[in-house]
Amino acid sequence: MSPPEKVSQLYACHVKSDQKHNEGILNLSKKSRGKQVKYDCFMGIATPGAPSLTNQSQPSPPLPRAPSVNLPLRVSKNTGRPAMYCVSGRCGSPFLQLPVSKDGTLVPDGNRRQCRRRTAPATSIVVAPSRTRRKSGKARAIEGGLSLQQGIAEFYDESSGAWESVWGEHMHHGFYDSQGQASLNLDDHRSAQIRMIEEALTFARVPDDASRRPKHIVDVGCGIGGSSRYLAKKYGAKCQGITLSPIQVARANELSISQGLGNLVSFQVADALDQPFLDGQFNLVWSMESGEHMPNKKKFVSELARVAAPGATIIIVTWCHRDLLPSEGSLEPQEVDLLDRICDGFYLPAWCSVSDYVNIAASLSLKDIRIADWTENVAPFWPAVMRSAFTFRGFTSLLGTGWKTMKGALVMPLMIEGYKKNLIKFAIITCRKPD
Repeated sequence: MSPPEKVSQLYACHVKSDQKHNEGILNLSKKSRGKQVKYDCFMGIATPGAPSLTNQSQPSPPLPRAPSVNLPLRVSKNTGRPAMYCVSGRCGSPFLQLPVSKDGTLVPDGNRRQCRRRTAPATSIVVAPSRTRRKSGKARAIEGGLSLQQGIAEFYDESSGAWESVWGEHMHHGFYDSQGQASLNLDDHRSAQIRMIEEALTFARVPDDASRRPKHIVDVGCGIGGSSRYLAKKYGAKCQGITLSPIQVARANELSISQGLGNLVSFQVADALDQPFLDGQFNLVWSMESGEHMPNKKKFVSELARVAAPGATIIIVTWCHRDLLPSEGSLEPQEVDLLDRICDGFYLPAWCSVSDYVNIAASLSLKDIRIADWTENVAPFWPAVMRSAFTFRGFTSLLGTGWKTMKGALVMPLMIEGYKKNLIKFAIITCRKPD
């Protein structure tokens, strides 16, 4: 069906499912006006891609019948029953606004419309086979018609300003002494973030003398450019940062110019898995907590190696899950569930272990591969972030963002739980491209 030329109405939609008959009613209403659309759920039918769904309007009082349309369906992650979702992933709850034309036709393709104060494409409804296991952020994004990359970009578009208002320009963990540090204030935590950069450089044995220090650096997953500016000032190097978020790029460039670094540092929107750089362009390749967002870890490390010059140092600081025991083929189901819930909040694909990174680096013939587990050294960080969210500044900053940021805030306790259960590991992996 070709969509009508003009979309004139938007109706708030809720779904009511009848499990016995595998049918449901979409109640379309705007103030006192309403329509109903009956559909078959096709629950339990596994087919490649999204199963089609035939909709017919059954208005009361009678109105002209709308043509049949095919729309994608989704399943509630909580109940396993059909539910309506904002396809952009911006609200994440069983609620959706559907575009409807003057003659009552549902529009499967149309202009972007507001959904709980957030834009959402109009291609927005239903089902897949029922399942009880929670899906990862990547799976949910794909089902909803939203790429993982777009979900990550929108998450950071929405949340970066709130983070900066409390924590400043560095969007990563701090490094602390392994002994408990309960009395740290916000300035101490910001200093710990700077220390994280220095500890990574020291561990990687990046030379500091004028003749051997890095002169061309790439910051992969640069955030608002905190690491890039620090490295540029430390080494007098030219640094190029990439991120999926245009909001981060704009802010990173703005901060760099204001700090007098516009001639050394620049930023652009780019995919870390397909970087817009020449082979062998950089003699320091830096990735501070961006690897966890990469759906293809081998492609990620391969791109880092491609843009590295012969003899260049590659530094990856990232979140991983624990290494598997020799007797294990996979993580425990409850561990997978915990990680999946974190994925839901932070738009992460599947996690990997530190050993996976080592094996990837070795398969690419990278040299001097070294790793360290810094989990204990970052332990004070997430509790501090949670406390900051309940300050006046933190709370008001969160209120000014949106549902994606709020979801991220709600999974912070899960990060702490993962660390305490020895499931989540904070690791550094360094290596060198052969000369």
